[in-house]
Amino acid sequence: GRTGMLAPALQGRAVATVTGGFKREHGAFHYGALAQRNRGSHYGFVEQGVVFSTLAPGLATVYVLNDGTVDMKTWSEADSALPPQLRDARQNGVALLEPDAAGGAPAIGPLVDQWGPGNWSGSTEGQLRALRAGACLLAQGERRYLVYGYFSSATPSTMAHVFRAYGCRYAMHLDMNALEHTYLALYTRQGQRMQVQHLVKGMSQLDKQPGADLLPRFLGFPDNRDFFYVLRRTAER
Repeated sequence: GRTGMLAPALQGRAVATVTGGFKREHGAFHYGALAQRNRGSHYGFVEQGVVFSTLAPGLATVYVLNDGTVDMKTWSEADSALPPQLRDARQNGVALLEPDAAGGAPAIGPLVDQWGPGNWSGSTEGQLRALRAGACLLAQGERRYLVYGYFSSATPSTMAHVFRAYGCRYAMHLDMNALEHTYLALYTRQGQRMQVQHLVKGMSQLDKQPGADLLPRFLGFPDNRDFFYVLRRTAER
């Protein structure tokens, strides 16, 4: 496939794309315990079974198995031997929410209120309250939902409490500070015509429109950010 772009063979089934998270050069801890082990605990990511950055223990991880199962968890030392069924994975810091050890309501991540050890960064002006995005897993009965959260101005603590209020069982940070880094687009089709709907209008500036043709980011041209994508299911045979 092409780096930074959804494979053309899959584009007809594309429902949405979302910016994946921090570049590797920006994804390392500088303070606290995680900075002192595993060479700074760089955020890891795996794509189609290829390890581009080793998954680090202690970090919040969203992952996909070969059978299409999507889940989220805090990676552990026991997970260091990658299971053969792991297809994709992405880490972006530590958990905002994680399951309570006693089986109660999800707990706020232990580092959510610790700016340095949690590696929460901030705006270019050094403010902890900033434009941020995150994801969570929500279960209602037998149905499971992967929820994307866009926060125009929030601290990590605010994100965690909002996700918990929605009933999420696990939540993690994605990226921050710009519409480029929190981009989300939905695709609807009418015949051969595709319409692109952005979560925030300003995100349309990331697409290209030479003449009458619209070239959506991640679909019409390659981008230097990794991304998540959602596809329509294929009919089972």
